[in-house]
Amino acid sequence: MNTKMYVGNLPFTATEDDVRALFTDYGTVTDIHLPMDRDSGRPRGFAFVTMDSQTAMNEAIRGLNEKDFGGRNLTINEARPKEDRPAGGYGGGGGGRGGYGGGKGGGRGGYSGGGGGRY
Repeated sequence: MNTKMYVGNLPFTATEDDVRALFTDYGTVTDIHLPMDRDSGRPRGFAFVTMDSQTAMNEAIRGLNEKDFGGRNLTINEARPKEDRPAGGYGGGGGGRGGYGGGKGGGRGGYSGGGGGRY
């Protein structure tokens, strides 16, 4: 029984207490994960909120999805477990040719670094 929600489009100034206060009208909040940007130290604009029951989670989704919070319309839906997401993005997927130059065995044109040209 999943009771975790993805909460997107949060204001970058939102704190864990702000998010908790938003959801307490719908039931008991058992956990909040508010990811921070590692460079700026600010919240990244989304959170994961876990409620104490499926009913509380469903009511929170119905009551808060698309609602204005801090000048932004929230996007709230049931969080999907990691194994259900497709591979890809940074650090996922695998394959490909590597970084600059495409790995070993001839590139696909562009700057070769060799001399002898007109330049």
